[in-house]
Amino acid sequence: MKAKKAMMDAKKKAKPLKISTGRLPRTEGAELFGREGELARLDAAWKDPGTHVISFVDFGGVGKTALVKHWLAGMSAEDYRGAERVFDWSFYSQGTSGGQATAEVFIAEALKWFGDSDPSEGSAWDKGQRLADLARRQRTLLVLDGLEPLQHPPGKGLTEGALKDPGLKMLLEGLAASNPGLCVVTSRVHVDDIARFANTTAPVVELENLSEEAGAQVLANLGVEGPEEELRAASREFGGHGLALNLLGGYLVDYRGKDVRRRGEMHILDEDEEKGGHARRVMRSYEDHLGEADLALLRIAGLFDRPAAGELVEVLKDAAIAGLTKPLAGIAGKDWKRALDHLREARLLAEEDPEDKAALDAHPLVREYFGDKLRDDTPEAWRAGHDCLYEHLVKTADDRPETAEAMAPLFAAVAHGCAAGRHQEAMFEVFHQRIRRGYAFFSVNKLGLWGSDLAALSGFFAEPWTRPVETLTEEEKSLVLREAGFDLRALGRLAEAARSLRVGLDIDIALKDLENAARAAGSLSELHLARGAVAEAVEAAWQSVELADRSGDAFMRLGNRTTLADAQHQAGDLEAAAALFLEAETMQKEDQPIYPLLYSLQGFRYCDLLLGRGEHTEARRRAGQALEWAEQGGAGLLTIALDTLTLGRAALVEAAAQGPDGFEEAERHLDGAVEGLCLAGMQDYIPLGLLARAELWRLMKGDGEKARRDLDEALKIATRGGMRLHEADAHLEYARLHLAGGDSAAAREHLAKAKEIVADTGYRRRAPEVAELVACIT
Repeated sequence: MKAKKAMMDAKKKAKPLKISTGRLPRTEGAELFGREGELARLDAAWKDPGTHVISFVDFGGVGKTALVKHWLAGMSAEDYRGAERVFDWSFYSQGTSGGQATAEVFIAEALKWFGDSDPSEGSAWDKGQRLADLARRQRTLLVLDGLEPLQHPPGKGLTEGALKDPGLKMLLEGLAASNPGLCVVTSRVHVDDIARFANTTAPVVELENLSEEAGAQVLANLGVEGPEEELRAASREFGGHGLALNLLGGYLVDYRGKDVRRRGEMHILDEDEEKGGHARRVMRSYEDHLGEADLALLRIAGLFDRPAAGELVEVLKDAAIAGLTKPLAGIAGKDWKRALDHLREARLLAEEDPEDKAALDAHPLVREYFGDKLRDDTPEAWRAGHDCLYEHLVKTADDRPETAEAMAPLFAAVAHGCAAGRHQEAMFEVFHQRIRRGYAFFSVNKLGLWGSDLAALSGFFAEPWTRPVETLTEEEKSLVLREAGFDLRALGRLAEAARSLRVGLDIDIALKDLENAARAAGSLSELHLARGAVAEAVEAAWQSVELADRSGDAFMRLGNRTTLADAQHQAGDLEAAAALFLEAETMQKEDQPIYPLLYSLQGFRYCDLLLGRGEHTEARRRAGQALEWAEQGGAGLLTIALDTLTLGRAALVEAAAQGPDGFEEAERHLDGAVEGLCLAGMQDYIPLGLLARAELWRLMKGDGEKARRDLDEALKIATRGGMRLHEADAHLEYARLHLAGGDSAAAREHLAKAKEIVADTGYRRRAPEVAELVACIT
């Protein structure tokens, strides 16, 4: 009895403490054939502490989701073999089109489920890092299905397979580096962000098409009859494509007397196999036999790039739209269920969702096929369907949502409004008035929904993020290009942001809209500087000054002069930079006599120059006054954080001259600056605070551990965002830290990296510091 009780107790302890599964698509059959090797790979990965992430990659429909679902079912039957947390997620449920997909809902839900105290706090990068940390606290099995909508596709001039969502990027990078459990990923594209771990902790399995034998088993299991050699031939002819074979089996059973030899009666399509050509061939043949009600249901699914909620299905059905849902009029009860059951048996629709029984879903390739057909063959019905959804969502959503969940229907409304051709209404009445709330930028400044904000903007583009749709006026095209650049910069996608702003600038110049052109050129200069393209930054800044002068806008004229001054400062032309700052300040005194000093970002830039010239007392005076004005005027987080940073840097210079006991003020200011910069969420500013505080730790009793921690974080942010100047600064401070610790070899290594970046970027401001360190090390 004791032995039996011990076994039962051990089994109880082995069960996971927490499980949240069931989100993977319901599109595949229960049987799995020909995947014994892949199942063994998953078993081995779970047992191997050296495997942290395993990815299964294939083009759509080969069977990666079915494989993982089958393996999860086996794990469940064995109480998940020691897992303490089990969580799955499918990004197909968040949208399969690359522009509209975002990981924000997943990150928020996962943070909440894993026990984060405030899932809304911090930037997208912070949230992803926190989620990785939480997942690592216990042995977690995490399944992420269908990542490709969140990756850069091939042929777009960007890194193929790189994740577009910063939170997801941080999560996967963190888990690949350290993970006592396992993360299972499926995608149509290799995840570039963890490619460096492919030969160690994050192997990639290229999922092959089914063998002839396995494909024949699939067909036979579905009830297809015929000689074994014919079943094998059919498997071969359809490329061993999992979805295609499942659809083929249903088609032959329903319409060709179960006879595999009658497959030759199907349509022949010239379709790319990697885009689901075999499956599309079967779907085209199904069209000849399905009734109008069946086709209407599939067309409804094709209106969505995610599962269609039951509420929205009912709205479309009740609207009786010609060419779309009119054939469904009067169908209810058993007839409705019969139509759904038929399509589900044919694998054209997914199984019923127990949490929303009226919802419709299908494999992404099925949704894409019938959506494409509806749009191309009956564009009026396509637009009418989206128009119906737009009207419903606009009327039923909260007028001024206060949470991310409540905001979701408005984001969906924008997508459907754009698909209906109502771009202007979707932009101004929904996006600007209700999502952004004008200049409050509520969706991003208050809710931090940068990814969702950018996803909504995708509907206004024919080609993200450089070619807006032609239904927009030139002024509206310029607007969406600027707004996309704004979101892309905040998400750390600096190269894409620069392209978007460049196109918008050209439109503004053609329109002779000098004020917006000056604003775009200034923003473009800042982006070039953040990327380390110093010469381009100077060139764009000169253009911004010339455009601002022609516009006559007083604030733009002085502001863009500080943009140019900052670019010249980084290029090493300190005299020209100082002259421009003084010229801008003179202009400000004339325009705003009550503010005789440069303030906000303009003042911070000037103080940066003053600190570099050793004028820390003057920098402290100016920053103190600017901070007082900022607090009185209710300035934003970034402005206050930058003024606090200047005060901390000035105090640090003074403390370093006094000795080891005078760092309290510098520490207080720099801690506040780092916290404020992180809360502001602008990624290209956060390293400034971390680098300054790392210098504090180095000088303050030689606290190398804290200094390394801040430097590691600064370099990580700079590297992932392509912020070359911050990279150079981090390596310079690493060199000083190692030199202080007596490690000349490590100091020399970091100095060499900094020297290379300084030369490559034209970051001549740092040339004297490089020379000084060279002299110290050699």
